[in-house]
Amino acid sequence: MAEPIAPPPAASSRITIRQILPNLVTILSICAGVTGIRFAFEGRFELAVGLVLGAAFLDGIDGRIARLVNGQSRFGAEMDSLADIVNFGVAPALLLYAYTLHDVGSFGWICALLYISGCALRLARFNTMLDEPNKPAWKSAYFTGIPSPAGAGLALFPVYLGFTSNVALPDITPAAAAIYLVVVGVLMASHIPTYSGKTISIPLRREYVAPAVLVVVLYIGLLLSFFWETLTFTAIAYYATIPFSIRSYRAQARRTSV
Repeated sequence: MAEPIAPPPAASSRITIRQILPNLVTILSICAGVTGIRFAFEGRFELAVGLVLGAAFLDGIDGRIARLVNGQSRFGAEMDSLADIVNFGVAPALLLYAYTLHDVGSFGWICALLYISGCALRLARFNTMLDEPNKPAWKSAYFTGIPSPAGAGLALFPVYLGFTSNVALPDITPAAAAIYLVVVGVLMASHIPTYSGKTISIPLRREYVAPAVLVVVLYIGLLLSFFWETLTFTAIAYYATIPFSIRSYRAQARRTSV
């Protein structure tokens, strides 16, 4: 007589630190974004911008930490999406509203709502595209629309201009800032292909490693010495990459369709 098959052991009720660590980073990013909202309504816009950008930095490393410690989970992925709508949708919109959009009243508020809606649409589409079957490998080098952390950085462009003092740049009026915010929201929800962070992993030739390191050090030095000016020209440089990403995407699509 055959022995009965033993039932599988129950899943352990314990959770390791490596599983919690990425979620802690995500929680920290939410705290940074929400605290940025508080500082914005207290008039401390420099700190508010710094916290929103800090939330973007934490968002960029939480997934990498999860992969490094093998702590990926469906729970973490859902929490990351919720953090993104707070940090890169609600926080920049409210920060810009407190900074300048309130001067145009309901029009500024409606534009802030439209930006948040564009961010939400972008994140929802991104989550659904994760399960897209038979996705060509080359498409992973591109985002569809501007990614939400970059969108948040671009949305704060009027604030950068307002605090730039070493370069003579024109300020943006509240009405123009409101319209600009809607444009950024539309770009986030659009189907425009933009370079993803995975393009950074392209291997460099050995002779280009030292110059690349020096460029990174130079950028950090400029950011520490000329914070607002560097952010202003970083936003302009990002916009300048979009035509190249569109051309590169279309070229890849033509090559694969032949």
